[in-house]
Amino acid sequence: MTKPKVELHELRQLALFGAMADSALEHLAQSLSVSEPGPGDILFREGDVADDMFVVLSGEIEVLKRSRQGSESRVAMLGPGDWFGEMSIVDVQPRSATVRAVAPSRLLRIGSSDLDSLYRHDVKAYALIVLNLARELSRRLRVADGILADFIANVVDSYLVTGPRRSRNP
Repeated sequence: MTKPKVELHELRQLALFGAMADSALEHLAQSLSVSEPGPGDILFREGDVADDMFVVLSGEIEVLKRSRQGSESRVAMLGPGDWFGEMSIVDVQPRSATVRAVAPSRLLRIGSSDLDSLYRHDVKAYALIVLNLARELSRRLRVADGILADFIANVVDSYLVTGPRRSRNP
């Protein structure tokens, strides 16, 4: 049984590969693999060690984050064109979240060895991917900053309206 491959036209549609030459896309299409998880399949868990990322070609994926108390909360839903797991390539740290397929999906796997191969094949294409990754990480950081600022403002507003809560026990 042969492993599923990605088509050149699919790569052209992905923002991650924006502005890349066809020769670089052809190189990637020959080397990258596709996985097809079903609903409920865990792709990786928070704390796992890895060096790969994924791009959603089709389907729906959820990102779950564990609290200090141990409960998991959904922090993101991802669909076609979105990518995840890139932090493991950028900072070589354990996975920061658990990721699970919600619907039948097709995922493009990109390992650090694939990026190294691209670097050796076409350094400009490699630079474009790194720049596109950086742009998305920056966008996500801006969103997280906005959420944090709103949360802090709500807590402060609530505190000012109700005042500090005092313990009933002396």
